Amino acid sequence: MTNNRGVHPSIMQTPYELILGWRYTRAGRSTRRNGFISFISGVSMLGIALGVAALIIVLSVMNGFQKEVRDRMLGVIAHIEIFAPGGAALPDPELTLNQAQQHPAVLGAAPFIATQALLARGEDMKGVMVRGIDPQRESLVTNLAAGTAARTLASLVPGGFGVVLGGDLARSLGVRLGDRVTLVAPGGQVTPAGVLPRMKQLTVVGTFDSGHYEYDSALVMLHLDDAARLFRLEGPSGIRLKLKDLHQAREVALVLSRSLSGDLLIRDWTRQNRNWFSAVQLEKRMMFIILTLIVAVAAFNLVSTLVMTVTDKRADIAILRTLGASPRSIMGIFVVQGALVGVIGTLAGLALGLGVAFNIDVLVPALERMLGASFLPRDIYLISRMPSDPQQADIIPVTLISLVLAFVATLYPSWRASRVNPAEALRYE
Repeated sequence: MTNNRGVHPSIMQTPYELILGWRYTRAGRSTRRNGFISFISGVSMLGIALGVAALIIVLSVMNGFQKEVRDRMLGVIAHIEIFAPGGAALPDPELTLNQAQQHPAVLGAAPFIATQALLARGEDMKGVMVRGIDPQRESLVTNLAAGTAARTLASLVPGGFGVVLGGDLARSLGVRLGDRVTLVAPGGQVTPAGVLPRMKQLTVVGTFDSGHYEYDSALVMLHLDDAARLFRLEGPSGIRLKLKDLHQAREVALVLSRSLSGDLLIRDWTRQNRNWFSAVQLEKRMMFIILTLIVAVAAFNLVSTLVMTVTDKRADIAILRTLGASPRSIMGIFVVQGALVGVIGTLAGLALGLGVAFNIDVLVPALERMLGASFLPRDIYLISRMPSDPQQADIIPVTLISLVLAFVATLYPSWRASRVNPAEALRYE
């Protein structure tokens, strides 16, 4: 019995596009009774899931790597540095410090001296970054001085010529607490015998480990007064600032460049390692594009899946057409099938990717112990453990792109299904 439109009542009473789309997704010809997922649909789902998971894991690791290095870097350096040209002493450091602290975004300020020198221990000699600090104020601008290294930095007293070394630098020179090292300052001393290097023996009063290899292997800290005497400066060569929000560093630096008195240079933390941060951002964009192509390949496997399903279901399509189903409805059946494969694969990949990303600090050490290898040598990657930072700004686009690609892949096979001629399809049935 049919209604006045020639459509069977059972077709009218149920959303058969959804029902048949789900049934075709669940079962192939050989597994119809058991209701298992067909092999081809399962492979398509697995490809999409693995592509989405790989994209989420890689982007999360790159975010974590950037955040970890940035945080450890900012444990040693300040958000903003104000300094005189050529490494000279500031003309009026107290005035500059007071003017900088008047900005509402500035949380703390401290004077410093920064230069490069050579550090010698016996026959070993290393090029180092020398930083003269005020131990009482340094905790206002760096997390290192406010943390476990605060007690070590308190050992720096004016006139004592003590020095605090990075842990990796101390190990490479083979020095311990109480040992003496020789600092060779740039700019020699003119004598009747010629220009002689200026050298000063310093006592190692402590070491620090920031977790950032670049600073742990090359940074030397002295008391501000001792550094001024060694490098023949009348005072600090700059002011370091800590902000309430590190992401405002560029804006605050621009404002200070207009408001501070004198001919001063200003550098924020993003410019101190601009090449490194730019390289990380470029790598992240390229990895996103490459892995998105992998997701696209997996999504377009749906084309072959649906084409084979359409070929297998030609008789079913013809019967539905004779019962009154429109070409649009037939197309909807296979769009539903492809969309279900895409949704299930995307959600499975999302769950797998987030599961790995949130537990990578456990999984990677287990793999390192199993394989007896280190994935992140500190002297190359700056940090020694695999970080992860899943961000909503990455996860949402990955999910949407996967769903859109899966939907687009269903259009052509579904259109072909809607063009099946019932008489032609039933001729040999």
